[in-house]
Amino acid sequence: MLAFVVRHSLLLMFLIAVLGFLLPGISLAIFPFLPIVLFFLMALTLLGMKQKLLVERLKSFAVWRYALLHSFMMMLVVALFAKLLSFDHDLLLAVVGVAATGSLFATPAIIRALGFDSLGAMAMTIASTLLLPISIMMALLLFQEGRIDLDLVTYFIRLVIFIFGPMLISFIVHGFCPEEKLQRVLAKISPYTILLVFAFPFGLVGSFRLLFDEDPWMALNYFLIAIGLCCIFFGLAYCFYQRCGKAVALTAALTSANRNVLLTYSIAGGLLGPAFLPMVGALQIPTSVLPVIVRWLNKVLKD
Repeated sequence: MLAFVVRHSLLLMFLIAVLGFLLPGISLAIFPFLPIVLFFLMALTLLGMKQKLLVERLKSFAVWRYALLHSFMMMLVVALFAKLLSFDHDLLLAVVGVAATGSLFATPAIIRALGFDSLGAMAMTIASTLLLPISIMMALLLFQEGRIDLDLVTYFIRLVIFIFGPMLISFIVHGFCPEEKLQRVLAKISPYTILLVFAFPFGLVGSFRLLFDEDPWMALNYFLIAIGLCCIFFGLAYCFYQRCGKAVALTAALTSANRNVLLTYSIAGGLLGPAFLPMVGALQIPTSVLPVIVRWLNKVLKD
């Protein structure tokens, strides 16, 4: 059964997102537990990476150039589009908050399933995640109206727990456990991480369903905006890296489009306004479709 789930994980991710929309009660019940799932997913993903090779990748200027594109360039482009389309303040803050968000920690697993460079995707993911405190603070300073009532102590505690905590655990375990034994254990555990990945589209889409029940027309607008955001993130990253070859371009594009919005919400909370969670929910369906699209593009595009 698990082998079937792993083999069809890309399609199942989309179906899980749709199921969460159809079962909003269960989706909303799971939502409070998602930060715990996020912590373990980040830790398990990092444990599965060879630390020395990962650190070498993180020393590369190319990785940090990607992170700047992922965060600040996308924030600028999204803010310009939002201004041109006359988004209200709450919606503007929500879409810029999404653009400030680092890549999803499940992305390397998806990249691996597509046959691309998962280690490179992990380096990009970590770099964009490390920039998150700066990018999200910039988004709040520029686009949140009035005084920013940010509890810095709570903010940094959340940063330590959700970003630096999993990284520290990974380095400690790799430092004290024999590599061969660790890899055997991880080989048994890693297939189950896909079940953790499924929790996010299912648990996050419920807030979008609430908006749909309250105002279907506004929900449709949010859904179209979510599709537009995915297209911007994916399209710009692909164009920027196209000269590096198809595999690199598709890896960068998918890494850019997959956004760890729950991490941003866990760190910044309600500071991102009432539109952020419904927008996050709306993003789950187009985001979950992207891996299937990338698999198709990989077949039809030429290097």
